[in-house]
Amino acid sequence: MIGLGNLGRAAARVLLRGGHPTTVWNRSADKAADLVSAGATPAPTAADAFAASPLVVVALLDPSVVRDVLADVGDAARGRAVVNLTSGGPEDARAHADWAAEHGADYLHGAVYAVPQTLGTEDSSVSYSGSARVHEDWRAVLDLLGKGSFLGADAGRASAFDVAVLAGMYGMLGGFLHAAAMGRAAGIDAAELTPALVSWLTGLFPALHGFAGEIDRGDYTTEESGLDMNRAGLATILRAGESLGVAAPTLRPLKDLVDRQVAEGHGAASLARVVESFGGGA
Repeated sequence: MIGLGNLGRAAARVLLRGGHPTTVWNRSADKAADLVSAGATPAPTAADAFAASPLVVVALLDPSVVRDVLADVGDAARGRAVVNLTSGGPEDARAHADWAAEHGADYLHGAVYAVPQTLGTEDSSVSYSGSARVHEDWRAVLDLLGKGSFLGADAGRASAFDVAVLAGMYGMLGGFLHAAAMGRAAGIDAAELTPALVSWLTGLFPALHGFAGEIDRGDYTTEESGLDMNRAGLATILRAGESLGVAAPTLRPLKDLVDRQVAEGHGAASLARVVESFGGGA
């Protein structure tokens, strides 16, 4: 186990509980103390940790730290199955896969959908991409961390899923905080507002599947509320917020994207057409 931050420590505990001899390494060696007490073997260097096991799990702060650590591993990586759980973008995962290939290792990238305290429980899942052989050979061990799914041979695909899902999550959280600010300015406690908001969002979630179909088809024809109507609704919300003294740093960019689509002549199209203003189309 390379890296003993919150995720790495949790992963090491899960592996130890599963009966697997586990060697641990961290740049700050003191973080290994309780794991060593629980049966883990400390390694003096990352290269020693790689040499200790055919399976190496990496969970570090960010991709730049992964690059720094791997730079010191060298030939110790040869023949190893490297599973990297470090969060990053798809280009980072592909670069790490290239490093592994150059050093005779097989690379599998994992995106963890769990907080560290739920790792290894039914509330934990991990998406993987990269080496199908690593995923198959080590599935029994990896499944201890959470329900696993394999997304394909492109090492960056699990990260692409991950950052896309997180973008949606943070967008939702930004919307919640904006709603709480507007409610507070109007004398409504967040605890009073939240049940109504959760109910509304829960009812809205099925519409996302419809939007997804429109985006994949590139057909935004709709008989329901189009961009013109949504533009007016957003303008109303922004005016109300201004009257309450509430800024809209998370919502105004969406209004700008809607305005752009309307200006380009798509006022009757579905709200899903805003995705075309983000760029990045295949």
